Amino acid sequence: MNESRKKDPSEPPSLVRRLRTWFVTGLVVIAPLALTIWIVVQLFLFADGFLGKPIQLFLGKILGIGFFKTQMIHGIGFIALLILILATGWFARQYLGNQAVRLVNAVIERIPLVNKVYIAILQISQAFLGGQRDVFKHAVIIEYPKKHVYSIGFVTQDTRGPAQEALEEDVISVFIPTTPNPTSGYLLFVPKEDVTFIDISVEEALKLIISAGAVIPRPGGGSVEAARRFGFRIRKSPGL
Repeated sequence: MNESRKKDPSEPPSLVRRLRTWFVTGLVVIAPLALTIWIVVQLFLFADGFLGKPIQLFLGKILGIGFFKTQMIHGIGFIALLILILATGWFARQYLGNQAVRLVNAVIERIPLVNKVYIAILQISQAFLGGQRDVFKHAVIIEYPKKHVYSIGFVTQDTRGPAQEALEEDVISVFIPTTPNPTSGYLLFVPKEDVTFIDISVEEALKLIISAGAVIPRPGGGSVEAARRFGFRIRKSPGL
């Protein structure tokens, strides 16, 4: 019985293996771009069809503008959506608009099933588009949930009030989000000397959490000054 010949490490890969490598590499490069383009096009078509047709119907048949009776203008719905978003944002910033938003939220939160979906979408939107993103001040690393196991968290505030007064150590409030949904998690009061500075922005830390560690965050964006002010541990590296 002949022994199988061991492959020489210096031997160049076969054509099939090279083709497979090229295919996988090309797929990795093209797939995100193609998916992004497809999503943008679908959003454009959805907005254009959802608002464009009623607007053209209103302008053409109700107001009697002849041009809109015979011509289909693509993009008018998308432009109308942008204007609607801007107008809604302006209105929500006013006192009356703010009260209206609170009333709508209160009504939706009382509707079974719908409230779960709405609250989840609202929290995710706040985390990435504003509001809650401002609550997350700095990304840090702490030893949690046990020794030699580490988690990424977000500093929310320098702990004050009854929580700090009940403890002898000087602690800071750190929110530990869950993966892949960062809108839920745990609030921990951690001694400042047990918090380790990490030089990435809040946005990059969120990407790392949502991707379950598959996305490598870009370095930069962390505040060394804030870490020193709080008394966090800073790993010695060039530039720090």
